[in-house]
Order: sequence, then C-alpha cells, then structure tokens
Amino acid sequence: MKKLILSSFMCISLFTQAQVQTPKASPVAKVEQRVGLTDISISYSRPAMNGRKIFGELLPFGELWRLGANENTKITNSDILIFGSDTLKAGTYAIFARPNMDSWEVIFYTETTNWCLPEKWDESKVAIRQKVKVSKFPFPKENLSISIEDLEFNSASIVIAWEIFQVNIPFSLNTKEKVLASIEKTLSSSTVTANDYHAAASYYFTENIDLKKALLWSEKAVAMKGVSAYWMTRLKSQLQAANGDYKGAMETAKISIIEAEKDGDQNYVKMNQQSIEEWSKKQ
Repeated sequence: MKKLILSSFMCISLFTQAQVQTPKASPVAKVEQRVGLTDISISYSRPAMNGRKIFGELLPFGELWRLGANENTKITNSDILIFGSDTLKAGTYAIFARPNMDSWEVIFYTETTNWCLPEKWDESKVAIRQKVKVSKFPFPKENLSISIEDLEFNSASIVIAWEIFQVNIPFSLNTKEKVLASIEKTLSSSTVTANDYHAAASYYFTENIDLKKALLWSEKAVAMKGVSAYWMTRLKSQLQAANGDYKGAMETAKISIIEAEKDGDQNYVKMNQQSIEEWSKKQ
C-alpha cells in the first residue's frame, strides 16, 4: 500500500513539474522609460503580420482593438501624464484603440485584468480618450511596436506602429515644477554641496531660466570644488557668455581647457576651444 501511495505521489509530482515550453506567437515585450522625473512602463504582446493584411481586414476599421494580443496592454506611470486637456493620474491602465484609416481613438481604461476586450464595456472605467492622426510607412512593419519617443524633460510621445500605420500620442509632465521645488529645498539646506549648485545651475541654463541666478550658483560650485573641476568651469563660462560677458567667458574656458588637458579629456578641450572661437567674434 505504501509503495502504491509513493508511486502515485511520484507520478503526480512528475506530471505537475513536467511542462512543455514553446515560444509564443505574440511574444511579450516591456518598455521602461524615465521621462523627466516620471517612470513609465508599457507591457504588451507583439503579434506579427504573417502575410495578413491587418488594418481594414483582420482588424476592421472603427472596431475596438485590444492593442496587441492575449492579455491587456498596460501602462504604468509614477506621476500624472498630461494629454492635451486631459490628465492621466499616476497608476496602471489598460490601453485600447479604435483604428480608422486617417485617425485612431486611443483609450486608457482603469480595469487591467481582462483577457482580450472587457466582456462588458464600462464607460465609467474610461480614464481618458485621445484622438490622434495616422501616419503611414512606405514599407510594412512586421511586428506591432510600442515605444516612448521624442524625449524631453517635460514631454514625450507614445508611438504605436504596425503594418504601414503609425500613431504618435504626445504627452507632457510637470517636471519643471518638481525640479524647481527640489532646487529650492536643496539649496536652502545646510548640507548643500558644490554638485548641488552645479546641478541647479545646469538645469537653469538648459531651460533658460534666470541666467543671472544660475551664474551665481555656478560660481559657488566652482569656488567650493576648485578649478580642477573643469566640467564646472565649462558651465560657468557658458553662463558668463549667456549673460553677455564674453571676455570673462573666454578666460574661464581657458582654465577649463588646462584642467581638461591634465585629465586627458579631449572632448571638453574641443568644446571649450569651439566656444572661445565663437565668443571671440561677439566682443
């Protein structure tokens, strides 16, 4: 009896452990991207054309599509995303689409556990809808592709492409508000460092915000770190030039060149030399 039980147990164990693994026809993909200070991920399946005409035949125009295959395509965002006049709160959403020849309707849906489309559509679960124009490729794209492109500090686009169709869904973020709040908090603390001043000055320079204040921060960074930090003196020279002090900018750039040469960083040497040549024409 004991042998029978043991034998049965081994058979069950072998049966439950042995699983045939085969590749999926629509392999799973995941896109992860930080835009500004916001983390975004999109998980989806990538069906292939396999010789089929997709839009207008396999996927009839005007009908709702799960935007992929198998389980829901999902987007997770750590902070709000702004699509035109619509705001998508931080969270996880299913994405559906209604393709047409010249435009698509893209829908962000709060329920994400469906396989394929929801059995019963619930309009109250629609977070936002977006209508976007279609662009077309001169040659077909075999597999569905979803990516995050056009990256800026404060904006980006979700790009969906398959067959000869592509749609771009642009969005913006409140990155600037968060960065300015972080700068104010950090620079007012008793533990502020040269790197903090440099990072704040660099952001203000890149975003063209109060360049006089940015120069003061850059000067503090250089004073604390020393001229050997040639990347900091490089930024200081750029801010001097941005404030109209081209003579001072060239002198600072020369210091940056000397220190960069000591470190063997020819990239900074070249950038400073090019700037000096440019600024010498503006005196």
